[in-house]
Amino acid sequence: MTQKKMLMLIVVLLIGAAYLFGIMPIENKTVSTGNADHTIVFPSDRYPQTAKHIKEAIASGKSAICTIDRNGADENRQESLKGIPTKKGFDRDEWPMAMCAEGGTGAHIQYISPSDNRGAGSWISNQLEEFSDGTKVEILVK
Repeated sequence: MTQKKMLMLIVVLLIGAAYLFGIMPIENKTVSTGNADHTIVFPSDRYPQTAKHIKEAIASGKSAICTIDRNGADENRQESLKGIPTKKGFDRDEWPMAMCAEGGTGAHIQYISPSDNRGAGSWISNQLEEFSDGTKVEILVK
C-alpha cells in the first residue's frame, strides 16, 4: 500500500471513530414527509427546550403535521393538560400543539422554561398566522 493510500485510510478511520464516539455529531437531516400543504423549519438554536420536546414527541409517535384548528385550541389544551399538575417555574408544553386538530387527549407533555415555551409559541404563531384553519403544516426541527 502506498503512503498516500495509507494516510487516506488513517484519516477515514479517525473520522469514523470521531463520529462513533460522539466527538463529531452526525448532522440531523430534516426530511419532509410530503403530506402537508406547507412546511416550516423550527429554529432549535433559538428555542432548544421546545425543539428537544418536539423531537422527542415525534420520535414517540406524535404527528409532525399540524392541521390548524384555532377554534379547537381551548378544548384541546384542556384535554391535553388534564391531570398534569403545574410546576413552579415551568410551563407545560404540549405536542401536538393545542391549536392543531391532532392535539388534545394523548398529547406529549413536558415541563420546560416559560421563556423558551412562550418564545417558541410566539414564533410558531407568527409563522402560521397567514394560514387558514384546515391547512396542514409540517413542522421540522433543524
